[in-house]
Amino acid sequence: MKPHKSNPSSPKRSAAIVAPILVLLALALVSLYDMTFSNRYPHIDRVAASSSSSLSSPANSSSSASPATTAESCHLTRGQWVPDDEAPYYTNLTCPFIDDHQNCMKFGKPNLEFVRWRWMPDGCDLPRFDAARFLEAMRGKSMAFVGDSLARNHLKSLLCLLSKEAQPAEVRTSPEIDVTGRAVRRDYYYGNHGFTISLFWSPFLVKANQSNATLGQWDLHLDTADDRWAAHVADFDYIVLSGTNWFLRPSVYREGGRAVARNGAAAAAAAAAGNLTELPVPRAVRAAFRTALGAIAAREGFRGKAVLRTVTPAHFENGEWNTGGDCVRTRPFRRGERALGAVEAEYRGAQVDALRETEAAARRNGAELLLLDITEAMDLRPDGHPSRYGHPPGGSVEGSFVVDCLHWCLPGPIDLWSELLLQLLIAHPS
Repeated sequence: MKPHKSNPSSPKRSAAIVAPILVLLALALVSLYDMTFSNRYPHIDRVAASSSSSLSSPANSSSSASPATTAESCHLTRGQWVPDDEAPYYTNLTCPFIDDHQNCMKFGKPNLEFVRWRWMPDGCDLPRFDAARFLEAMRGKSMAFVGDSLARNHLKSLLCLLSKEAQPAEVRTSPEIDVTGRAVRRDYYYGNHGFTISLFWSPFLVKANQSNATLGQWDLHLDTADDRWAAHVADFDYIVLSGTNWFLRPSVYREGGRAVARNGAAAAAAAAAGNLTELPVPRAVRAAFRTALGAIAAREGFRGKAVLRTVTPAHFENGEWNTGGDCVRTRPFRRGERALGAVEAEYRGAQVDALRETEAAARRNGAELLLLDITEAMDLRPDGHPSRYGHPPGGSVEGSFVVDCLHWCLPGPIDLWSELLLQLLIAHPS
């Protein structure tokens, strides 16, 4: 492209200069977090043992046999997707836990090639998920998933992966129903292993109440963890935290019960609440995760591990979810084909910051905070979403939400999250 000679201050030239700078800043932000954080969290950078060996636990820690290593040090969260001829771990016919909204096979997603790729980390192979090993490692233990509908997506993926070995019984109770109509808690029990998996609906992780149903507006108490899950922290050995998407909804931020700021979507609330200052969403995400992790770190009796799962990018193209956007690609992006979006980089950075700021307190109290970084890998998978195939023709995901490029098909790329989670547990045994 030739430089614009006629007017050095022209808008076109300014845009041409600013756009590359913004991209470089986003990339620099990602690189900075990688450099400063990955060295402090080598737990996910190596395959510690072969899938045939037992995961160290209090029950077998006295064993003198050492596990056979399968790879030298490598970074499991950096790599690329490569073709895979093996069949998926499960299908919609073999796993009864798939929600219709992610049941892409049932509703006729036209190209099923999205299940024929596997994640290849730089410098090593990622072992395939071993259901028997995972269940044996979790014998007598409990694990909670806390977050939004993507936390449920992850939990259902894990249930399907484990279904080859065992299927749980759902513990039937009279659940508390959230204002959104969702059950606040669901529990699944593997009787032969004494293992419980629980799901807590808490899309903001902190205390929240819907202040205006018409506008879909929320009050978020950024300094108070959502007690619906936080009160049960000591009951679990592992807690997997996630959730960023709901922070885009109109929100007023509170601290000490007092309204202190709002996000950009809550402009209508600004005048009503005294012209509240706008707080960038990533800063609210950071505050909420810091509060949630701090609640875990401070909880008396919790000596387990909290796993923070990083943001997963959406892949709407040619519009957003409500303006005609869709995700029709049929293969993964190649690494380097596109840069991670600046918004996703900021969210991931906010999560990493929150973990860094609370790790010392957790360690002092006998807990451990771990990072499950799936952002880069999932950014390369625009082909793995339901699109229009999470419901019958003419149906919708929720309200007018017809096209889904946020959640993940089951089976699909999301199964990587549990493959990495297993390796994380291997590297950090109880």
